[in-house]
Formats: sequence, C-alpha cells, structure tokens
Amino acid sequence: MIKHLQDSVTLHNGVKMPGLGLGVFKVEEGPELIQAVKAAVKHGYRSIDTAAVYQNESSVGEAIAELLSESKVSREDLFVTSKVWNADLGYASALAAYETSLNKLGLDYLDLYLIHWPVKDKYKEAWRALETLYRDGRVKAIGVSNFQIHHLEDLMKDAIIKPMVNQVEFHPRLTQKDLIAYCQEHGIQMEAWSPLMQGELLDNDILKEIASKYGKSVAQVILRWDVQQGVVTIPKSTKEQRIIENAALFDFELTVDDMSRIDGLNENRRVGPDPDNFDF
Repeated sequence: MIKHLQDSVTLHNGVKMPGLGLGVFKVEEGPELIQAVKAAVKHGYRSIDTAAVYQNESSVGEAIAELLSESKVSREDLFVTSKVWNADLGYASALAAYETSLNKLGLDYLDLYLIHWPVKDKYKEAWRALETLYRDGRVKAIGVSNFQIHHLEDLMKDAIIKPMVNQVEFHPRLTQKDLIAYCQEHGIQMEAWSPLMQGELLDNDILKEIASKYGKSVAQVILRWDVQQGVVTIPKSTKEQRIIENAALFDFELTVDDMSRIDGLNENRRVGPDPDNFDF
C-alpha cells in the first residue's frame, strides 16, 4: 500500500507507477488546465493521466514543458499516461496515434499507453502495436482501459506481453471485486477512473458519517478506500485547493469495518458507458 503522495506501485515489468495521480478528463485545452497540472506537480503529484479523445494533450504538454524549463522537476520524475482512441485501433493506426499523442505532448516517450476501450475485433491488433512500441523502448509500460475479465482473457490468448495496467471506472457504487481479484491474480495493476463518481457520492450519508469520524472529507475517504485496496487512483480537479485536499490521504487509515461499510454501497452502477455495450 502506498504510504505517501510520491509513493509508487511496481508494475509486473518492474516500472514504478505513482499510486495517486491527476486526471484531466473533460478539462479543455487552455490556461486552466496548464495551471492545474503545474499546481499538482508543485504540491507533489508526479502522475498525469490524459487521452487522445480528451483533446487536451497539447495543454498537458505545455504545462510539462514549463515545469521542465523552470527546473521544477525532471522528465524522469514524471509519469505521463495517454490512451489510443477507438478510431485508431488497428496496428498501423495505433502506431500513428502514439506518434500524434507524443507530438502533442512534446515528449520523447510515454510512461504508460493504454487501449481506451475494448472495441470488439479491434483491440488485438492495437495491442500488437502497443507491444511493438514497448519492445522498441518507445513506452515504459502498456495496458488497457475499461476491460472486463472476459476482454482480458481474450486479449491474453494471443498477447506476447501481458497488460501492466487496467484502468476502469471504480468507486463505492461499482466495486468490481471479481475484476480486482482477477487483476491481482494475474499481476495487472488496477487503476480507478471517476473514483468520486463525478461527485455523485459526496452527499452520501454513510460516507459523510465515516468522513466525520476521521475528520476528513468524503472525497478523501473514498480515495483512501482506493489506496487501501491497492488500486491506483487519478481524481480530476482543476482547483488548487482540491488538488491539495485529494492528496491528504496518508495521515489516517480506514478500519476493516469502515472498508466493509463502503464496500456495502455497491450497486454495480456506472456513470460511464458499459464496456460490454457501447457504440463509439
């Protein structure tokens, strides 16, 4: 379990991945995003998660360039993730998409590159491209996003390299216990997107009661619940104070009973699309 903000988990290929990062889903290109990334790094974050379809890689790259030029961090200190979009899930198109993302980010390599969604009959060719990028040393780690157990099983039938990460929607209304167990058994690191259920859980009475007990916010309790399960988490915020608060997770520990109460909120309910039934 990670013990502080810059602590990391070790992926099955030995690469270290920060246990807490900044997500930038739905944040538009521009000064707000640049300042959010810079604020996060200033306050100790080292992981930034973006994607081609977010259409904000250029601003993430601009923030990183400013941080490097100001000698706030080195490139090696940062862990940058992006994802290949569904329209590019072929072998050659995934390779080209990687170059496009790198160019927008202004980087020489990514730390983690993911297949964004398990599009039927397409993700295996894209995985072959990611394996090529990995073998060629162009990316430090490769993985998938929104893959269920059957998608992972299908992928690994033909894969030469096992995914290092599976980034999925994960929060107290969608606890995905079977998927966590499967990923742990196979050495695939689970990562949570939308860990706060896009704010829907912040008024939950049980979570408010638990938060009050620890003198913490509901958001901090949920993110701590992630961390205690060994799940990497990437809450999104553009507000500096919230970015700081989201990282204040390491001075308390949820009891086994409180972890179980939070688990009990599960309804298998998503705020995002169903990986088995999407049409984009």
